Amino acid sequence: MDYKSTRGEPGSVSAAEAIIRGLAPDGGLYVPEAFPQFSAEDIAAMCALGYRERAARVMAPFLGDFTREEVDGLCAAAYGDNFDSQDIAPVRFIDELTGFLELWHGPTSAFKDMALQMLPRLLTASLKKRGVERGVCILVATSGDTGKAALEGFADVPGTRIMVFYPEGGVSDVQRLQMVTQRGENVRVCAVEGNFDDAQSGVKSIFTDKALAGELAGRGWFLSSANSINWGRLLPQIAYYFSCYCDYVNAGLLICGDAMNFCVPTGNFGNILAGWIAKQMGLPVGKFICASNENNVLTDFINTGVYDRRREFHLTNSPSMDILVSSNLERLLYFISADAGRVSGWMSQLAGCGRYEVDAEALAAIQRDFAAGFCTGEGACAEIARVWAEHGYLIDTHTAVAGAVLAAYRCGTGDDTPAAVVSTASPYKFCSSVLASIGVNSAAPGNELIARLEKETGTRAPAPLANLDARAVRFTGCVKPEAMRAGVEDFLCRG
Repeated sequence: MDYKSTRGEPGSVSAAEAIIRGLAPDGGLYVPEAFPQFSAEDIAAMCALGYRERAARVMAPFLGDFTREEVDGLCAAAYGDNFDSQDIAPVRFIDELTGFLELWHGPTSAFKDMALQMLPRLLTASLKKRGVERGVCILVATSGDTGKAALEGFADVPGTRIMVFYPEGGVSDVQRLQMVTQRGENVRVCAVEGNFDDAQSGVKSIFTDKALAGELAGRGWFLSSANSINWGRLLPQIAYYFSCYCDYVNAGLLICGDAMNFCVPTGNFGNILAGWIAKQMGLPVGKFICASNENNVLTDFINTGVYDRRREFHLTNSPSMDILVSSNLERLLYFISADAGRVSGWMSQLAGCGRYEVDAEALAAIQRDFAAGFCTGEGACAEIARVWAEHGYLIDTHTAVAGAVLAAYRCGTGDDTPAAVVSTASPYKFCSSVLASIGVNSAAPGNELIARLEKETGTRAPAPLANLDARAVRFTGCVKPEAMRAGVEDFLCRG
C-alpha cells in the first residue's frame, strides 16, 4: 500500500518512505491510499488470538514493504516483557456496559508506549529497506507522555538521536522527572517557554526549514518525527481498538458484529483518529465520543464545524490534553473531503488567522461518527472520586475526563450501547490530582506522592515510576520557541 500527502504533493510513497519522512515535503501528513477491510469473520477469528497476533493482523496490510513474518517479529519484539501485563492492553470492566481499555502497562506508564515501542523498530527496519545510510534525528514536541515514551523507545538505538521539547510548567512533576532523568547517549530534552502549541509549531517549522535540512544533510543527518504526525506512530494505535472489541466479545458483552462505542480523552486527535480508521476497516463502532478538558476547541468544532484556536489557553490537571491545535484532525478532514486543495486551504486559514469553518456536508460526515463533550478539572476530580468509591478502581485525570464525558453523553442521548473508556495513563503519573480527588493531602513533590498514593489506596505504582527520585537530573535547559532551531543545530552539529 502506498501513501500520499493530505495537501496534494504529487505522487505517492511506500510505507517505509512515509515512516522515514514523518512529514510530507508540502507540510501535509501521509495517509494510506485505501483502507484494508476486515469482515465479521476476520474479527471473530481475532478473538482467539493474543494481542501481538491481533496487532500483526491489523498492521500487516498497511506495510507493503514488509513480509508478514517481519511484521510478526516486530510485534513480538514491541509487545513483550517490556509490558507489565501479558494482555498488553487489558480491559477492566466495571459493569455490563462499561470497561476501561488500559493502555498504560508499558515502560513509561502511558498509552504512547503502545505506538512508541513499535515506531523505533519500524523506523530502523524501514531505513534498512530503503538503504538509507544517514543518521536520523527524531524531533518531538510533547504535552507530557509522548516525550518520555519516545525517549524510552529510541534511547541508544544505533543510527538515531532524539530531541524532545516540552512546555515549561505544562507537564506534571512525574512527567517532567521521567524526561529530564532519561538515560541514553543519543538523547536530549529541553523545555520551551510557552505552551504545547508553541513547542509543536516550533517543531513543524524546523521540519519545513529547507536551509536547515541542507545543512544537516551535509553532516549526515536528516529529521523525522515520533509525534502522531508520523504514520508509523498512528498505525500501531489502530490495533488496540480491534483488540478491545475482541475482549468485549470474549467477555460476553457483545455479540460479534454488534456495535460498541469508544470515549477517548483527546488532545492532538491521533488516538481517536486511529479508532475511526479501525471503523473504516470494518470494526463495528457506533460513536466515537471525543472528550476534552477546558481547552475544548475540538468539542466546539465537532458540534459546530468551526475550528477556532483563538481562545484562552488553560493549564489543567489533564496536561496531555492542553492543546489548541490538533494536528491529526487534518487527516480526518482529508478522509471525509477527499480534496487536498480544500484541506490545504483550511490549514492555511488556521495558520494565518487561527480559524476555519468546514462546509455543511463535511460537518454532517463528521457528526455521523463523532460526538463531543468536555469536562472541567473539578469534574475530572469528581469522576475519580466516584469511580474509586463505587468500584474501587483508580483512574488518572485524563481517563476521568473521558469517563465524565461518557456519562454526560449517555444521559443526554439515552444511548446505552456498550462502551469503552480509553484509559491513557496510570493514575500514578498524576498523583497530586488523584490524591486530592479522594480526599488526601497532596502538598508534596510528585515523586513523594507516589508512596503516599500507594499507602492510601492499597494499590501499587508501576515499576518504572517507583524510583524516580533516585535518578539524576540530566537536562535543565529552557529556550524560547524561536531558539529551538539553534538547539537542534547544536545537538546535531556540535553536540
